Amino acid sequence: MTTIAVIKTGGKQYKVSEGDIINVEKIEKKDGTKIKLPILFVGNDKEVKVGTPEVKGATVEIEVVEQTRGKKVVGVKHKPKKRQLKKFGHRQDMTKIKIGKITGA
Repeated sequence: MTTIAVIKTGGKQYKVSEGDIINVEKIEKKDGTKIKLPILFVGNDKEVKVGTPEVKGATVEIEVVEQTRGKKVVGVKHKPKKRQLKKFGHRQDMTKIKIGKITGA
């Protein structure tokens, strides 16, 4: 019986289950730090709980594995008929996290 949950961090929502390792937007914590996050949705084979916006008393424990950077995103600004072309790039700071125990299921 697997439990899944939906968490929100960095303005995005992620569907997770215990033991998952995912990349999220940067969390200002050191490697090995454990944090508890609120859950928006939690469910298993028998029951489902949906929060408004969070499920009361339900949390997921995460552990910060490492701080990394995402892939480079390249863009171009172009002004037609002006011979103006500007290329730019950006690398987002990311945090790799491991999902621990999901409570409140």
